[in-house]
Amino acid sequence: MSLFKSQGEQHRTDRIGWLRAAVLGANDGILSTASLIVGVAAAHASHGSVLVAGVAGLVAGAMSMAAGEYVSVSSQADTERADLARERKELEEDSEGEHKELAEIYVGRGLDPQLAQQVAAQLMVHDALGAHARDELGISSNFTARPVQAALASAATFCIGGAMPLLMVLISPQKGLAPIIFGTTLFFLAGLGMLGAMAGGASRARAAIRVTFWGALAMGLTALVGALFGTIV
Repeated sequence: MSLFKSQGEQHRTDRIGWLRAAVLGANDGILSTASLIVGVAAAHASHGSVLVAGVAGLVAGAMSMAAGEYVSVSSQADTERADLARERKELEEDSEGEHKELAEIYVGRGLDPQLAQQVAAQLMVHDALGAHARDELGISSNFTARPVQAALASAATFCIGGAMPLLMVLISPQKGLAPIIFGTTLFFLAGLGMLGAMAGGASRARAAIRVTFWGALAMGLTALVGALFGTIV
């Protein structure tokens, strides 16, 4: 399947596949690891115990992200392959009907019926399956599911994100560890949100506020649980 793409023009949608996985992985790495650290620290655990919990959470989280992304994106890829196989069969069995269907799509988008017929005919001569994949099924090279790429990107960025709060544990004193991790994590999350917004062309301020709000909520609840159970156990 070949799809049309301008050679000299770059769009931010080209980055959607890897950018989504990378930002999600890094954000989850920072927030999951930091929340775990804050919760354990709030339970008055020793400095060593907090560090071990953070490392264990980092490894488990990275593998969970990789597995989750792989399974999820693989399901999407299976669906795309099944749709393409069905479309290929329909083109072989009823090329005229598929031409009419493609023309009707272009009419619905505003083309004159005669022009729509001509466009559909030329596109089907050039690449019939590609035309139907793009315009009927909504499948393009920019959005094609890549399970391995998504899994590796998620795991790697989770580790990078999770390493930030772990580093703060190493260089911070036991006293006041939870507030230190809380504050620095919000800073890391805001920076990541702005970085992702810059790459995607979105509002940096809105992205920063969004991730810091949910980050503060997650760490606050985890700290509450740690403090409550720390006094009971």
